[in-house]
Amino acid sequence: MNEITRHNEIVALVNEKGMVKVTELIANFSISPATARRDITKLNQEGRVIKVRNGIVRLEGIKPIWVPIDSNNTDHYHEKARIAIRAAKLCRSDENIVINCGSTAFLLGRELCGKNVSIITNYFPLACYLIEHDHENVIIMGGLYNKTQNIILNPVANITNSYAGKWMFTSGKTLTPTGLYKNEILGAVAEQQILEQVEKLVVVVDSSKIDTKANSGMLFCPVNKIDILITGKQANKEVIGCIKDQGVEVILV
Repeated sequence: MNEITRHNEIVALVNEKGMVKVTELIANFSISPATARRDITKLNQEGRVIKVRNGIVRLEGIKPIWVPIDSNNTDHYHEKARIAIRAAKLCRSDENIVINCGSTAFLLGRELCGKNVSIITNYFPLACYLIEHDHENVIIMGGLYNKTQNIILNPVANITNSYAGKWMFTSGKTLTPTGLYKNEILGAVAEQQILEQVEKLVVVVDSSKIDTKANSGMLFCPVNKIDILITGKQANKEVIGCIKDQGVEVILV
């Protein structure tokens, strides 16, 4: 876990609990006492927490920023975090990055926050997070906000020709040797509209979503349309082999 991610999680933790002791930081984040003290000092200087004796407290009167994912409410959180960190390393300065909805995609956006890249998204929680954290270039794809899925759906098909990116990162319900399947049909169709406008498609899914077949959902894209797959080392080896045989670069974390 890098420093930015750790600091974000520390702030989320103190906002939830009200106060966090130094010993809790050391235990929760597997860091040394010296690192914990440095984290506290930096977060206090940035005005994100208040430093007190033996710990930190939240800033009273400031509403915590809601995020759709944390270590307490998300399955395979740590694996998804590793995937996001590795995916962020693909991106270079001044590139346009398309990030779609999903917990892993949100973590990727969080990793890229503050870096010199333009992030294009229709995922409302990610857009809000980036704006709240003063990311320089956030492009929100226009359309109708769908509260159920937390995405912005584009009612005009050809408007997506206005967007283009070096990378498009997406996830889904299941990845099989046939392709990537998604459960949210409206969201999948919205993503397909921009798929032809990007140079590289990267699928970021945790290992539990790699399977021999999909039991539900629609086929978002066949495997041969995927450039890179980033997933966990516990992924089904047989399926991974089939995906590699179709020309996909596979990165295991």
